Amino acid sequence: MVVRTVILGHGMVANHLVVGLERIKNGDMEPYGVPFGNKDLGIDFDEIEIVASYDIDSHKVGKTAYTVARRAIGDQVPVPKSLRELVIREGVHLGSVEGLPIKATGLDKRYSLGDLVDILVDEWREYEPDVFLNMLTTEHGKPFEDLEALEYAIEEDNRERLTATQFYAYAAAKYSREHKRAVFINVIPVPLANDPAIVKLYKLSKGLVLGDDGATGATPLTADLLEHMAERNRHVLSIAQFNIGGNMDFLALTIPEKNIMKEFTKSSIVEDILGYDAPHYIKPTGYLGPLGDKKFVSMHIEYITFNGLRDELVVNYRINDSPSLAGMCVDLIRLGKIALDSGCTGTCYPINAFFMKKPGPKEAKSVSKIVAFQRLVDFLSERGIEILSDLESR
Repeated sequence: MVVRTVILGHGMVANHLVVGLERIKNGDMEPYGVPFGNKDLGIDFDEIEIVASYDIDSHKVGKTAYTVARRAIGDQVPVPKSLRELVIREGVHLGSVEGLPIKATGLDKRYSLGDLVDILVDEWREYEPDVFLNMLTTEHGKPFEDLEALEYAIEEDNRERLTATQFYAYAAAKYSREHKRAVFINVIPVPLANDPAIVKLYKLSKGLVLGDDGATGATPLTADLLEHMAERNRHVLSIAQFNIGGNMDFLALTIPEKNIMKEFTKSSIVEDILGYDAPHYIKPTGYLGPLGDKKFVSMHIEYITFNGLRDELVVNYRINDSPSLAGMCVDLIRLGKIALDSGCTGTCYPINAFFMKKPGPKEAKSVSKIVAFQRLVDFLSERGIEILSDLESR
C-alpha cells in the first residue's frame, strides 16, 4: 500500500514533516513523537509518499522542499537530499496571510474560484492522492452550517466569505466524489469537522474530513490534568494557560480575528471534561521573535481538595512547536487512510478526539487525551488492529 499525500501550506510544520519522515524511512532516527510510532498499524512509514506540496509564499513556490527546508531548519537537523524531487507548487491565497511579512502569490489572483476548483481537481487526478493535509497558517473562518451556502459562495466567487482552508476542503471533496475517495486532515482552527456543511459534503463524496486544530502542546496536557481533577472530585476554581512563541503562526495570532479562532478551540475542553465551566483564561497570548519555534508555556490551576482546603498546580515548560505537530501528522495520515478504507465517511470522532483541540463533529465533546487514546485503541481493535497487548505489557 502507498498512501499518497498532498500538503497544503508548506510552513515550518511541513518542513519538519517531510524532513522527519525521510529520516525515519532512511533509518536515521527513531519515530519518537509519532504517537503510534512504536505500534504496528499495518501501514509502514515507507508507504507514506508526499506527492505534492502547495504554498503561496513567492520565496517558496517553484523551489524544492530540500532548498526550503535547508533554509528553514537546516541548522537544526540534517535535510535529506531526496527532498530535491519535491517541488513546491503555487497554491490558493484568499487572504490567508494578510498582515504577515510574506510576499504572497496565489492561483486565485488569476482564476475564478469555480474554475480553480476544476483546475486543482484535474491536477490531483495526476497525483492520485489519498490524503490532503491542511497546515496553513491560522486563518479566521466561520462555519457555513448549510451545504448550499458553501456551494453558493464558490459559484458566486465570494472571496470574502471563504478561507483558503474551506476552499481546499471543497475542492478535495469534489476530487473524492469524482475520482478517488480521499481524506482531508485539518490541523488548524478553521471549522471543518465542526461544520455540518463540510461533514455533509464529505459524506456525499464518500470521503472523510478530520479536525479541527491539532492538539500538540499545552492544551492536551491541560486536558489530562483536568481529567485528573475530575476523577478525584477536586473542584477547580480557576485555570490560566498561555503560550508565547516566535514562529509565523504566533505572529499570525497577533491578528485578533485569528487569535479568536485559536482561543475557541483551546477553551472548549473545560466544561466538556469537568462538567462545569470553571473560570479560565486559555489562549495564545503573544509573539516574541527570539523564542523562534520553541514556545514558552505556563499554566496555573487552583482547586479545592478535602476539608475545603485549596491547592495549586503550576507548570512551566518549553516545547518545539512545529515538530510536535509534524510527528502527529505522520499518524494522522496513516489513521485517516485506515478509517477511510474501513468505510468511515463524513468525519471520525475517535481519531479527532485524540489528535484535535476541537474534535468534530460539532455536537461532540472534548475528552482528556488519556481517555481519547483508549477509545482510539478500541476503534482500531474493531478494525482488526490490536495494540492493546502492547499497552498491557508495560
